[in-house]
Amino acid sequence: MNNVLIIGATSKIAKEIARALIKHEEVNFILWGRDSKKLEIIKQDLSARGAEKIEIICHDLNDLNVHKYKVEEIWSQWTKIDLVVLAHGTLGDPKKAEVDQSEMLDLIQSNFISHASLLTYISPKLINQKSGSIVVLSSVAGDRGKQSNYVYGSAKAAMTVFTDGLRNRVNGSGVHVLNVKLGPIDTPMTRDHKKSFLFGKPTPVAKQIIKAVQNKKDIVYLPYFWRYIMWVVCSIPEKIFKKMKL
Repeated sequence: MNNVLIIGATSKIAKEIARALIKHEEVNFILWGRDSKKLEIIKQDLSARGAEKIEIICHDLNDLNVHKYKVEEIWSQWTKIDLVVLAHGTLGDPKKAEVDQSEMLDLIQSNFISHASLLTYISPKLINQKSGSIVVLSSVAGDRGKQSNYVYGSAKAAMTVFTDGLRNRVNGSGVHVLNVKLGPIDTPMTRDHKKSFLFGKPTPVAKQIIKAVQNKKDIVYLPYFWRYIMWVVCSIPEKIFKKMKL
């Protein structure tokens, strides 16, 4: 029996990860998000699919003051957590973030600071139990800053460096840290974006994330071809890149 904590549980990919996990093994879930109605719907769905025990935590993940208390509460009740998935975040308004401090700070808080805060309290718990996997859903946007979403991308870049450092720190402790660099995925988060063949689908992406956890991968690009796309993007000389409209 595995105990799984999903933070940002109402995201489409998070829901697909939970569904896919049930197909592999018996699972208990702690679902953390801020929309109680959506969380209840997900709980009912997972129960119908065979989840043994499901707990809901309804609280805004950007409220950093409750992180320590909530993490302590989870471990006191569950004793051991086998998998932690951080799936929350927002694309926000990229153009507004260029000129509005509030929007800029909200993007950074939602996509990096809240994650780093949670992991600061979660990682010692996993180290103490000498086991467990952490999955951080990041983005290819963090590989190189571009004009269309550089505030969002900078938050994801910070998340990548933080995750890399955390992985280095916990090495040898029995704790596994996976950074998932997602390309654009066809979810409600990207509903206003024009879709193309470069967009991934949530269900196969979720299955690949679980496979990466099972294989103890450190970093994966999903869909896989984004590894090669970003290799090309990162190889473009800055004198040329700064003139491109990306």
